[in-house]
Amino acid sequence: MEDCLFCKIVKGIIPADKVYEDENFLAFKDINPKAPVHLLIIPKKHYATINDIPDTEMEIIAEIHRVIKKLAQDFAVAESGYRILANVNREGGQVVYHVHYHLIGGRLLRG
Repeated sequence: MEDCLFCKIVKGIIPADKVYEDENFLAFKDINPKAPVHLLIIPKKHYATINDIPDTEMEIIAEIHRVIKKLAQDFAVAESGYRILANVNREGGQVVYHVHYHLIGGRLLRG
């Protein structure tokens, strides 16, 4: 998508503090962190929302969770605990319309 912020990060047009990258995924630090560890994990392929992922491509959700698991270990929050969050559409709190997960941890999370 031409105007998608995260697509521009994938293409290197907009800089990000990248912490992981492979053929299909990119992870980077959130610019407005809610905890000591606050990462965004995105598929490089553009899907506006989870609802837009075709059934034939849903394996991407399992794959992104594998990346999240690795990052939780790399950032030393796997044992203490962390939150995974994906917002869908406006009333779900989605601001950037490119599928992404937040990995949040490094302190006690409430609510």
